[in-house]
Amino acid sequence: MAKWVYLFKEGNADMRNLLGGKGANLAEMTKLGLPIPQGFTVTTEACTDYYNSGKKITEEIQGQIFEALEWLEKENGKKFGDTENPLLVSVRSGARASMPGMMDTILNLGLNDVSVEGFAKKTGNPRFAYDSYRRFIQMFSDVVMEVPKSYFEKIIDEMKEAKGVHFDTDLDANDLKELAEKFKAVYKEAMNGQDFPQDPKVQLMEAVKAVFRSWDNPRAIVYRRMNDIPGDWGTAVNVQTMVFGNMGDTSGTGVAFTRNPSTGAKGIFGEYLINAQGEDVVAGVRTPQPISKLEEDMPECYKEFMAIASKLEDHYRDMQDMEFTIQEGKLFFLQTRNGKRTAPAALQIACDLVDEGKITPEEAVLRIEAKSLDQLLHPTFDTAALKAGEVIGSALPASPGAAAGKVYFTAEEAKAAGEKGERVILVRLETSPEDIEGMHASRGILTVRGGMTSHAAVVARGMGTACVSGCGEIKINEEAKTFELGGHTIKEGDYISLDGSTGKIYLGDIKTVEASVGGNFGRIMEWADKYRKLQVRTNADTPADTKNAVRLGAEGIGLCRTEHMFFEEERIPKIRKMILSETVEGREAALNELLEFQKADFKAMYEALEGKPMTVRYLDPPLHEFVPTKEEDIKALADEMGLTVEQVKATCDSLHEFNPMMGHRGCRLAVTYPEIAKMQTRAVMEAAIEVKAEKGYDIVPEIMIPLVGEKKELKFVKDVVVEVAEQVKKEKNSDIKYHIGTMIEIPRAALLADEIAEEAEFFSFGTNDLTQMTFGFSRDDAGKFLDAYYKAKIYESDPFARLDQNGVGQLVKMAAEKGRATRPDIKLGICGEHGGDPSSVEFCHKVGLTYVSCSPFRVPIARLAAAQAALAQK
Repeated sequence: MAKWVYLFKEGNADMRNLLGGKGANLAEMTKLGLPIPQGFTVTTEACTDYYNSGKKITEEIQGQIFEALEWLEKENGKKFGDTENPLLVSVRSGARASMPGMMDTILNLGLNDVSVEGFAKKTGNPRFAYDSYRRFIQMFSDVVMEVPKSYFEKIIDEMKEAKGVHFDTDLDANDLKELAEKFKAVYKEAMNGQDFPQDPKVQLMEAVKAVFRSWDNPRAIVYRRMNDIPGDWGTAVNVQTMVFGNMGDTSGTGVAFTRNPSTGAKGIFGEYLINAQGEDVVAGVRTPQPISKLEEDMPECYKEFMAIASKLEDHYRDMQDMEFTIQEGKLFFLQTRNGKRTAPAALQIACDLVDEGKITPEEAVLRIEAKSLDQLLHPTFDTAALKAGEVIGSALPASPGAAAGKVYFTAEEAKAAGEKGERVILVRLETSPEDIEGMHASRGILTVRGGMTSHAAVVARGMGTACVSGCGEIKINEEAKTFELGGHTIKEGDYISLDGSTGKIYLGDIKTVEASVGGNFGRIMEWADKYRKLQVRTNADTPADTKNAVRLGAEGIGLCRTEHMFFEEERIPKIRKMILSETVEGREAALNELLEFQKADFKAMYEALEGKPMTVRYLDPPLHEFVPTKEEDIKALADEMGLTVEQVKATCDSLHEFNPMMGHRGCRLAVTYPEIAKMQTRAVMEAAIEVKAEKGYDIVPEIMIPLVGEKKELKFVKDVVVEVAEQVKKEKNSDIKYHIGTMIEIPRAALLADEIAEEAEFFSFGTNDLTQMTFGFSRDDAGKFLDAYYKAKIYESDPFARLDQNGVGQLVKMAAEKGRATRPDIKLGICGEHGGDPSSVEFCHKVGLTYVSCSPFRVPIARLAAAQAALAQK
């Protein structure tokens, strides 16, 4: 018989895949002898079985849950559902990877109409008993039966208003008893006359199912896609004895980190609330007190808490995120995990732990999430603009960074505005896990309620999004879509600016500037460069991009898209003249006018590279992309070329293609119009020879022919290139070397890579087009249906953002092997957007590519991911 349920005392930290992160850590803390409310974990395998069994829990698993429950009753000396001294439990999710707030939790499970009265007598605290019951009804209804929270919150607000009080804690036992009755009535109405369940075992099994279901709720699916978490991992369920922070003024609950999750500074950072339960702190319903206040309120608990926190950090050798409860003066730890942190904090903590001798540089490199480095490169406010800005309020600096954008009040509106390309600031009373997509679409997040450990703060830090939380001065009018702050009324669509590092809120759109990097970033990158095997290049088409990429550690250019050099105002008329010319001579004359522009660009980029390599891709897009569409541009071109407007329009119309992605583009242009390849070859070769002579850099041009699917096709263009290259060398009396290669972006090229390698000295995998052609859909149109595919679990991630290793990856692997079989020293790179995605970089390392190439700002991500791939393999 399979084992589906483990008591905390039966597990350990190494069982993370089976017990989930929370279950494995609770087991480990039990081994360490810490004050943990005891319980058991239903495994991730049971979650998978639940889905495989048609969303049912088998009798075998249910039997093991009830056996573990019997053990828990003996351990506590209480009975589940007892009328005099009931055992109450919490039911929490716990996936392998930390997913804060994405899945569901139910507290105070086991209460019913009879046991709540016994509970009130046993504790001598009727207010606490009925507070626990009304919370349980609300959570169970919301999480298990999907009765909206807002139904219950409205009743609470009405009661507080009637009683003339501000906080839930101001309601007495009779008020809470009345709330419980009203909540049950809401439940009954929402559930079509079905009463709130009174059997605690039914409550428990429904709650376990609800946690399993929450693994596949929309916000969890979005979070998994954003963080590359596989859908088949499942979640464990932790059933734990309840301890109560809402038993009065000697009780409380809190969340704390052993180091500051925003800056990485050493020292306890956290918050707690007196007379509250855990969700009160995380949801941000009440703004909590700093952890230092606990020293005043309960000095003995504070001393014990500090000692355990220090012990946990030393044990896990990483910054810990801990949840704790104090029940009538006794401290309990409910969980610990490696804390979510901003990128600056991650670097600071990793470097500090190395300096403290707790971890090695290799471990430091592995500790940092490669994607998070993107945060370091986010803009900051321009100093002068900031001084001139008007501060209208300030609150808690929950997640650092500068953000300016238009105000929106719902996650749906924020997402829609973000998709239109607007910069968005999401303003909410408090965020909830349902807001994940709106948060992801926003540059900044501003909340009225919530502390530094609220949902908004934790998720924003994980995303690298600026967040200011707990601004109680804000008065939101959600119906009018406005908020008031600092004497101003801000409407939907108005600009505000947030400084997540200081907590200040500014009126208007304050200018931002690019971030600068150094210090800890430099140290980590130095370590990463020592361990990685893959080279990291950049995709760049301008000298400015090239300089920026080199500053961020790029070792050359893996993709220079030459067509981007043709779109400038003074150049595009010349390419249009070439397109409209009906003779070779006419085309050559127009191209000669472009030659000096293109050559000047190449020279500036070679100079910026200081001898590092550059792969130049010859003209790739179909010619219709260059033709004029405005009437005045068409007329100007007609006048310049001595043609009629009708003749120009007719030529432009003739260039229309039914499927441009697979049309007259790439190497097909050079086969049709060899003069294009001749001009580009002359520009590349002359630029390289001149810069080599002027600056002394050892330049070896890399010329890349795009969209090849046949060896003969490549040979045809290569012969044209070689003829001109040799002619330029002769004219300039140069012995410069050069390489000619191709872009593998057509599946046929991957299949025939051994033949193509007879002519190509290098391959660069253009995985954007290779993905389009392998899947058979365009990345520009995929957005119309990919959401439906995610919901239906057909795809887990966007194949244009994360390399499809099963399909496209197999073509890359095959082409690499075939290419090497023909030409053992062939250079292999990747230059699609996947070159900056950590999981794709790991794949490139495994298949033995020479380098990855990505956009300038993703270069540090690729450097770190390449080091992590090498260390993981080692």
